[in-house]
Amino acid sequence: MDSTPSCAFDLKKCKFDQLYQLGDAFSDTGNYIRESPAGASSVFTRLPYGETFFKKPTGRCSNGLLITDYIAIAAGLPFVEPYKNTESYFRNGSNYATAGATALPAGMLSSKNISSPLTTTSLDVQLDYMFTHFNGICLKDCTELLKTALFFVGEIGTNDYSFAFLQGKTIQETTDLVPDVVFAIQKGIQRVIEYGAIRVVVPGIFPLGCFPYHLTKFETKNIGAYDEYHCLNNLNDLSKIHNQKLQEAIEEVKIEHPDVTIVYGDYYNAYLTLLRNSQQLGFDAKNVQKSCCGIGGNYNFNFNKKCGDGGVDLCNQPDKYINWDGFHLTQQAYRDIAQLLIQDILPKIKCNA
Repeated sequence: MDSTPSCAFDLKKCKFDQLYQLGDAFSDTGNYIRESPAGASSVFTRLPYGETFFKKPTGRCSNGLLITDYIAIAAGLPFVEPYKNTESYFRNGSNYATAGATALPAGMLSSKNISSPLTTTSLDVQLDYMFTHFNGICLKDCTELLKTALFFVGEIGTNDYSFAFLQGKTIQETTDLVPDVVFAIQKGIQRVIEYGAIRVVVPGIFPLGCFPYHLTKFETKNIGAYDEYHCLNNLNDLSKIHNQKLQEAIEEVKIEHPDVTIVYGDYYNAYLTLLRNSQQLGFDAKNVQKSCCGIGGNYNFNFNKKCGDGGVDLCNQPDKYINWDGFHLTQQAYRDIAQLLIQDILPKIKCNA
């Protein structure tokens, strides 16, 4: 590792000395590959995952760094270690995000005939891990220790909807999950506040209709199904509904906890900014909807042959692509989204409070 990519905006003036992350594959720095034999043998343990920055797979679902890594860089912190890494000391926080994690508990999804195929480490399980961690390092309560900590509750919820779609649920059936998913996240926000958090960022979800795996599954000749960026309107509408409900839930928690700073992270519009300004940002405008690492079809994605499997092609210039493997983003896309996020939250996070 010769150099660390930088962010144009920094959080150093906030003097955060710890970062705590809850979420799914968009934030997982190595929990999933450590939690089960299935994780330990998954494609995330193979090149080309991790090749751009680390030169080896780390469990990150990308070719390099994630948003959470760029947040750490901007705050002047080391990369935050995955909680399942038993060799870590977690001096600068810990990361509980797990690839495949859902906002709803696996049992609740199962009651709706939706399986969670990768992991049962849903948001409530991650919060239990966090409680165990704090219980071990705080003598009484964690209020003093966490005065200078930044918490990310999410992004999470994408898998609840994606698993529903991929297992045959209709748009309406999947949209019906939104109140429960948002309520689970709202409870998560309240729990980290109970642990002692006073600065919390709660990201919304990305536009689901812009990802190659959904574009492949729901591909249609109906031009009206797509928006100006060739994303699927009905899936993006679901993302908008989730994000609107989540912002309303955040406002409710703010009323209950006026002394806590809670900021919404607008991942949805950050992603659209990348699509809108793809050429200026250095992305290949012809391939903004295609996977860099994938094979076949109009979106370079095949459900049966994924990135990391034998015979799957890798693009020559990952930094020219927004999407990495059909499900997750490239390091360059995460970097640009992190910069947009920091630019947005910096005036709202009350660094000097």
